[in-house]
Amino acid sequence: MDGIDKITSRISADAQQEIAEIDAKAAAEAAEIAEQYRQRAQKESEDIRTKGRAAAEEREERLASVAQLEARKLTLAAKQELLEETFRKALEALLALPEGEYVELLAKLIAEGSQSGQEQVIFSQKDRPRFGKAAVTRANELLGGKGRLTLSVETRPIGGGFILSDGEVEVNGTFDTLVRLQRRDLDAAVAKVLFDEGK
Repeated sequence: MDGIDKITSRISADAQQEIAEIDAKAAAEAAEIAEQYRQRAQKESEDIRTKGRAAAEEREERLASVAQLEARKLTLAAKQELLEETFRKALEALLALPEGEYVELLAKLIAEGSQSGQEQVIFSQKDRPRFGKAAVTRANELLGGKGRLTLSVETRPIGGGFILSDGEVEVNGTFDTLVRLQRRDLDAAVAKVLFDEGK
């Protein structure tokens, strides 16, 4: 039996060695596979972080652009309001001129606006009794021999200035209209002075 024990013992030892080799090989393969997955997971994690950073940077840039655009809009609105206020004050200054200057300005504008020299001059209910006659008389003087303007009995609801009427044709010389027309030409110049765009 000694021989059988030796054979059995040897088969057992060979089997143990083979099992140990298989275990070692399996452990090595498992370690290799685990390393491959660890590297893949690390790469994917880095990719996700990179994409996340890129997305965050892109979002930050977008938000900064939106904020800059909003700031420009607010600045533009403030500048526009300041321009409105400037022209509003210009109109108020026209209406607050001393009587002599106001009459002279009206007369000059009437003479410049007159086409035939024979129009009727319409004022506001407030200006007609105060300045009407003097302004029309002075406008006729400025027109020389061509001046036969008359003061209309009609009044209109205007803030200041006048309307020249020649039958069906009227020339609007109200200060509101004159300031609005001048504003088209002056907006850029006034903005340059107010905001010094060169800086």
